[in-house]
Amino acid sequence: MKQQVMLWAGAGQIGMAIARRMGYGKKILVGDKKLENAQAIAKIMNDAGYDVTATEMDLSSRESIQKMIAQAQEMGEITMLVNAAGVSPSQAPIQAILKVDLYGTAVLLEEVGKVIAPGGVGVTISSQSGHRMPALTPEEDEQLACTPAEHLLELPLLQPENIRDTLHAYQLAKRCNEKRVMAESVKWGERSARINSISPGIIVTPLAIDEFNGPRGDFYKNMFAKCPAGRPGTADEVANVAELLMSDKGAFITGADFLIDGGATASYFYGPLKP
Repeated sequence: MKQQVMLWAGAGQIGMAIARRMGYGKKILVGDKKLENAQAIAKIMNDAGYDVTATEMDLSSRESIQKMIAQAQEMGEITMLVNAAGVSPSQAPIQAILKVDLYGTAVLLEEVGKVIAPGGVGVTISSQSGHRMPALTPEEDEQLACTPAEHLLELPLLQPENIRDTLHAYQLAKRCNEKRVMAESVKWGERSARINSISPGIIVTPLAIDEFNGPRGDFYKNMFAKCPAGRPGTADEVANVAELLMSDKGAFITGADFLIDGGATASYFYGPLKP
């Protein structure tokens, strides 16, 4: 019997929480653009009894993604994907957000979908931001879902003149993630595999702390203060949802997106956070 491998992109707190929940008994390959980040999180995991290898992986590069997948295949068969890689609106300019969060995620889902083992499962971390922007047209949604990845960034709605700022670019990227998961779930299904997305709200991680200290920090602090939960979330609460989606209990769930934001989006549309 081949060794089962979890492919994990993005060496952060949310990815680690999911890997700790679902990665026992498996080989785990964690990739990050900063190798030292992957190595640091691999040490934490290995010291806790897991079997984790660190590698360098740039989500904005198809070649880098393919290299990581090939490395994972040398370890065994890929049965799980955890994609927690990305950049936030305060961390990167518009083009970098689109290249990493939008294009890179599309490529990763496509490439892993070609090799995922029968019965395999994946989750990709999207964001509440994808739920905040006004509805796109059905044609635009289909373009985000189905345009070949190498031509995604050529779409009219993703051109610089149509993007207001980095937050808008991030919203578009996360909307694309959701639609891409829906389309890819059909292809993954041909291999008897499943793929879903999770859209967290404010989760306390180093990335979120960057946002708290960034130009929209007061906006985010106000968001979790006035959401129904009255607080930000934790990485383990995201892992709770991932555990359902990646276990046999989620066997009938694929192509779906799960919003986990303490009710912030509900409050944005129908409560005290309404603009």
